[in-house]
Amino acid sequence: MAFRGWKRLLLLGRQNTFAKAWRSRRGGPSLRWKRCCHWSAGKSLDPEVRAFLEENTEVTSSGHLTPEIRLRLLTPRCRFWKEKPDLWPYGDPFWAIYWPGGQALSRYILDNPRVVKGRSVLDLGSGCGATAIAAVMSGASQVLANDIDPIAGMAMILNCELNHLNPFPITIKNIINSEAGNWDLIVLGDMFYDEQLADGLHHWLRKRIRIQQTEVLIGDPGRHQFLRHSIRSQLHKVIEYSLPEYTRQENNGLTSSIVWSYQPSNSLENC
Repeated sequence: MAFRGWKRLLLLGRQNTFAKAWRSRRGGPSLRWKRCCHWSAGKSLDPEVRAFLEENTEVTSSGHLTPEIRLRLLTPRCRFWKEKPDLWPYGDPFWAIYWPGGQALSRYILDNPRVVKGRSVLDLGSGCGATAIAAVMSGASQVLANDIDPIAGMAMILNCELNHLNPFPITIKNIINSEAGNWDLIVLGDMFYDEQLADGLHHWLRKRIRIQQTEVLIGDPGRHQFLRHSIRSQLHKVIEYSLPEYTRQENNGLTSSIVWSYQPSNSLENC
């Protein structure tokens, strides 16, 4: 099956393997990557993995909501767009797609820098790192990107380089249900694709708001798994963006993506 076919399966919600990795903190797809919990600026990147990613991704800023941000992504011009996915040596490259929820969050932050300026920001499920990059560009005082795939961590470093930014700290452990520090703002896009993961996120985010008064912004194009979850009743629609034609074509015709503010009721039971 070509990568394009694999991607269609993701868009239909068949992401059980990745969801289980988030829930269990398994998932170190690269044997060459030394497992660590924190990836910081200045740490050397494996030259072989770097070379592979640079050879098999394309630098692009077109077809997305944020032309200001350059990213290394898998595109139709890349070998693995048509190659069998099991030949990709580092696990499913979820990070190599700029998903619609992340696009909406990044666009909103770039257009409204006051949302992050001078604030600490946690980008949960960061993927390619675009939303974390947008936060840095918009003046956030501190940014931490989180993704359980260590190869995503390397891709984020490469994407920081593309945008002439010093790499921000990256953690590759599953921080859901952990204390995870005290953050002014948590952002997450396209994370509600599995019911059990969504339940865990709902509980954890609500606890962060109750204990730390953290603000939470969620990006999602309105997928079925998201709209049917109980968290939906506690979301306030901030803004909706019309997706560029390229993104529509690559996301089964989704036409827009929305930024939501998570505002759980005070009447909810304590976490």
